[in-house]
Amino acid sequence: MGLNTKKLKFKKRNTNMMMKAGNALYLMTALMLLLNTTVRSQNKVGREVIAFNNDWQFKKDANRRDAALGDLKFKKVSIPHTWNNLDIQAGNGFYAGEAIYQKELTALEAWKSKRVFIRFEGVGAVARLYVNDRYIGEHKGSYAAFAFDISYALKYGEKNKIEVKVNNEEREDVIPINNRLFPIYGGIYRPVSLIITNKLNIAVTDFASPGLYISQQDVSAKSAGIKVKVKLENKSESAKPISLSTAVYDATGKLVKVVEEKLLVSRQGEQIYHQELNIQEPHLWNGIKDPYLYKAVVRVSDENGVIDELSQSLGLRKFEMKPGKGFFLNDQPYRLLGVCRHQDKQDEGNALSNAQHLADLEDIKEMGTTSIRFAHYQQSDYLYSKCDSMGFIIWAEIPFVNAVSTKEAGNAQTQLRELIRQNYNHPSIYVWGLHNEVYGKTPDDYTAVLTRTLHDIAKTEDPDRYTVSVSGYGEMDRPTNLNADIQGMNRYYGWYEGKIGDLEKWVSGLEQKFPDYRMILSEYGTEANINQQEELSRDTGNPSGQVWPEAYQQKFHEIQWGIIDQHPYIAASYVWNMFDFAVPPANGGSVPARNMKGLVTFDRKVKKDAFYWYKANWNPTPMVYIAGRRFNKRTNPTTTVTVYANTGTPTLMVNGKKIEGVKTGNTKVHYIFENVRLQKGKNQVVAIVGKNAEELKDKVEWIL
Repeated sequence: MGLNTKKLKFKKRNTNMMMKAGNALYLMTALMLLLNTTVRSQNKVGREVIAFNNDWQFKKDANRRDAALGDLKFKKVSIPHTWNNLDIQAGNGFYAGEAIYQKELTALEAWKSKRVFIRFEGVGAVARLYVNDRYIGEHKGSYAAFAFDISYALKYGEKNKIEVKVNNEEREDVIPINNRLFPIYGGIYRPVSLIITNKLNIAVTDFASPGLYISQQDVSAKSAGIKVKVKLENKSESAKPISLSTAVYDATGKLVKVVEEKLLVSRQGEQIYHQELNIQEPHLWNGIKDPYLYKAVVRVSDENGVIDELSQSLGLRKFEMKPGKGFFLNDQPYRLLGVCRHQDKQDEGNALSNAQHLADLEDIKEMGTTSIRFAHYQQSDYLYSKCDSMGFIIWAEIPFVNAVSTKEAGNAQTQLRELIRQNYNHPSIYVWGLHNEVYGKTPDDYTAVLTRTLHDIAKTEDPDRYTVSVSGYGEMDRPTNLNADIQGMNRYYGWYEGKIGDLEKWVSGLEQKFPDYRMILSEYGTEANINQQEELSRDTGNPSGQVWPEAYQQKFHEIQWGIIDQHPYIAASYVWNMFDFAVPPANGGSVPARNMKGLVTFDRKVKKDAFYWYKANWNPTPMVYIAGRRFNKRTNPTTTVTVYANTGTPTLMVNGKKIEGVKTGNTKVHYIFENVRLQKGKNQVVAIVGKNAEELKDKVEWIL
């Protein structure tokens, strides 16, 4: 038992006993008691976060006829887990329904004087929580975190049953309302944790947010203003005097600034407090070039030490999107070279580990990408944090996509609040996405009014970031899409309409007619099956066909990036998609249930030719790459060889002979060698850039 340093008392008989042992021993013992108390107070743990992912029991609904018999009995699983990691890849007919997760929790006696929360980072799609068969609450939506206070339902010093009933059936009142664009995977597919706090704590159940919000004002190289809003809850027996402090540390751990104030926290309701700091000559967060992060630490203390403490990464930066001129970071032009990312992977579904999320980001970084659209839903906490530290500039959005039921308004509003509050402090996020390809005919119809409401919510929650709505049409003045700060447009010339080069006429027309609008090319791309190869000959794609050759995707991106590169009016552009992903109703390219617009295959094993096209254009690291490498069984003795090189004109050698004559293509890294003769049998094709120690080579072998 620790001693109160302000009220250290010894009963008379104890004092006498100490005196008999000698005054020196008495004084030494008292000093040790005081020192021990002080040390324990300084090291007092404000909160404890415990991973709660192992030894779950899982089974599907025993009343469902479409569940395999082996799935109707409990089996041991670990989180993250989805029951659709395989069946969704086969197409429609995957298991969508209810399943049950159970786990035992031994609640420590020490927790009885504290608060105990359980936080789920992602459950697909509707979850109902029970503790010891007592209903605690429900969460609707597959992609946001949620937390419940389970303090009052636990039996302390005993084992407790935690049960989660999960359902991933389509619902008209929960977005997304269908599986048409991407699947709604079932399961507890992101981590679960227990959060143990003192009776007075920084809010845990504020839409599962950190409970504190850091905003920035007037950020420049000279100074940066910081405002911190903290939400506190006091479940003690009475109002409690505390000290609230915010400290900012630099990347080396050196204290830069601290503010502190004394408060009396009522136990009636949630209490909100504000603190302000100013950092002189800040080290700015500067995207991929220099993603410098401070750390902000908020501490709540009483006379005995720290009651609660939270730290958040802090990147000081200024975003601005200027109509017709592009994106600016810290008042400097900054090109948003973007890709879209879905979170699923072959044979894994959406139940990915942090290591797998990081591997995706590393692939994206390798390509030279500076911005990511996390489509079409909130993604992992870990991902957003890594984007902060890696320097990606992020578009985050909710899954209000492709169809409208007129019953989803409440859930869409809730999911937007969850998205913003849970991710408010990430410096990498510059825009909140309100919807994708949902439409209305007039400014006063359901979809337009809901979009306007979502925009208002976003601006109320976070007035410092942009909002964006996305249209699948190329018309700037569609009423549904003029209710956000930025107009995003998905354009698929050369795939769903027109020819590849039609993108030029479209963007030029917008520049002339709408020069003062903020516009983003939010999606563009085409399918490619790496097992289907042919010469570059097609002018248009066939989205309903079974042949989607990789060479067409290569040609598509060569032309379209060449156009985008010349139009700064397009403030940001996002390739659809970085990775192939599952789409249950899809049936093209000779692979069921697959969208193959990715620059990387669904299993992440093969980077397509188009990946290296963007790498050559976006990543300044010297490289050379021969396209068409998987078309290794040739039938035409005369061919065209395409080489991507970003350090000057490459030399092409075929069977040891230098090929003369090269012309540049759509950008300065694009080199084309025409009328190259192949010999019967094996052909060694080598592209070379640089000289001596700096020489780079790429080699392929083609058989005629």
